[in-house]
Amino acid sequence: MLLPAKAEVARHLKRYRAWERVMLAAPADRTARGNFEDSGYTLCVLMGKRCAREAVEAAELYLRTSLVTYLRENPQSQHRHVGRRGPPPLGRRSAPGGSS
Repeated sequence: MLLPAKAEVARHLKRYRAWERVMLAAPADRTARGNFEDSGYTLCVLMGKRCAREAVEAAELYLRTSLVTYLRENPQSQHRHVGRRGPPPLGRRSAPGGSS
């Protein structure tokens, strides 16, 4: 399972919350709205979610739980397993250093 470092998630969640407060205080401020949307998009990418609200919820869950608990409570996670892929497929294999 490939997940971001908890420190990175915490940093981006804090940034999202800060821009959310600024944007809510000044909804007509295009810069604030753009930064808020950018921070939400970053959380979406980090957490493998399609919308910022889901990404925030996933980030909060991830930060307050262990990896096993997070995966158990978030089975629809779009994160992919990274690591050993298993044995190569059966079939004809070329000799090392040349073609067969």
